[in-house]
Amino acid sequence: MSSFNNLQIPSATTMISTAASAAAVAMVVRSFVREYVPPELQHLIFLKLRKFTSSLSSQLTLVIDEFDGLTYNHIFKAAKIYLRPTNVPSDTKRFKVVLPKKDENFSITLDRNQEIVDSFNGVKLKWRFFSNQIKSKYISSPGSRGPYNWSVKSELRFFELSFHKKHRDMVIESYLPYILEKSKKIKEELKTLKLFSLKNRMLRMRGGMNMWEDVIFDHPMSFETLAMDLDIKKKVMEDLERFVERKDYYRKVGRAWKRGYLFFGPPGTGKSSLIAAMANYLKFDVYDLELASIRSNSELRKLLISTANRSILVVEDVDCSIELQNRLRKAKPNNKSLHQSTKRKYEVTLSGLLNFIDGLWSSCGDERIIILTTNHKDRLDPALIRPGRMDVHIHLSHCTPCGFKILASNYLGITEHQLFSEIEQLIETTKVTPAEIGEELLKIEEPEASLRGLIEFLQMKKGKNL
Repeated sequence: MSSFNNLQIPSATTMISTAASAAAVAMVVRSFVREYVPPELQHLIFLKLRKFTSSLSSQLTLVIDEFDGLTYNHIFKAAKIYLRPTNVPSDTKRFKVVLPKKDENFSITLDRNQEIVDSFNGVKLKWRFFSNQIKSKYISSPGSRGPYNWSVKSELRFFELSFHKKHRDMVIESYLPYILEKSKKIKEELKTLKLFSLKNRMLRMRGGMNMWEDVIFDHPMSFETLAMDLDIKKKVMEDLERFVERKDYYRKVGRAWKRGYLFFGPPGTGKSSLIAAMANYLKFDVYDLELASIRSNSELRKLLISTANRSILVVEDVDCSIELQNRLRKAKPNNKSLHQSTKRKYEVTLSGLLNFIDGLWSSCGDERIIILTTNHKDRLDPALIRPGRMDVHIHLSHCTPCGFKILASNYLGITEHQLFSEIEQLIETTKVTPAEIGEELLKIEEPEASLRGLIEFLQMKKGKNL
């Protein structure tokens, strides 16, 4: 009993002092390591140091590495997007600002070794960003699909998220999912749309290179300015909205989350403009797929899996790209040599395109829209345009009075004029495309003169068609 009474229990002041001393020592060691230890060893030493200091604290720390092996860690990317100047306290002093070569928005992120404090449901959470130099190595690029996009990595980056141990379940079950969802919204708001086209064939043949090259997609077309029948426009917009909201439904019924559109009609009726309006409406990147420059079905599959989710894949003038004519038509004898020559030149087959659109490989990605355009729907094989492949068929025909009014508003800034009635009557009896009317309205900016010029054009075109 006496031995127990003689036991010296440290006072609270002594324990706090000891902890403070340990923290001070840790800071000195950290500074020494940064100054004198080679970069490749710093990460290991800091890891040991953090383990030591964490044993003296009630804090729990989650380490969020940029990569798990060669696999990109999506929670790292989400945290990087979330921890932007608009989402962090104003007392944070250092940020990294970058303007990518092919972008129009500044990329502003937390600078290395900076610390910020976030609040969620009344709980304080401390973030810290670390970046250490490492020996350069090749890794798969973030956001790429398949083994065709690689980049050089020369630094090891990670976040540390610290909080009280009692909030562990809340952070994992509520806070991290919140970060993921919030980052998606921020990314969509800041997204710069891209138009992707195939690289030169020789570049595509080199292993480890991206098969696509991109430019900023800055097409101004929107559904508001698109000269199209209002009912058709409404149908397309409602179909797009329904598509992007039904991820769980597509999985429930056992279908890949994709949608196929066939646009057909005479040249100049707005097929490309409708594609641009859809891309801007959904904020989807556009991939322009030229079948004539692809030499095999296997290359077509590689291109498919190297495209990103939330994108539009376009094959324009599909009936002119390769030999995809209706198999039910009987081949004429005098076309035999031409067909054999074409077959030798192009190795992408109808079967390959069908598998691209609706085969097993089409499920290697989510939220994709595939669009085929043609001036001659009757030339396409029924298997290519059946439901499940081309789900929605949109006939884009000659200009209507409704389309003309939209064009007049776009080009001349007017919604009514005394000459509208005469023009609408001419349009109803004359086959004229929106492109032709737009070209006439572009010639003169003054509304009266422009409309009279359009009337002369329509009368002349009507006379030729008689």
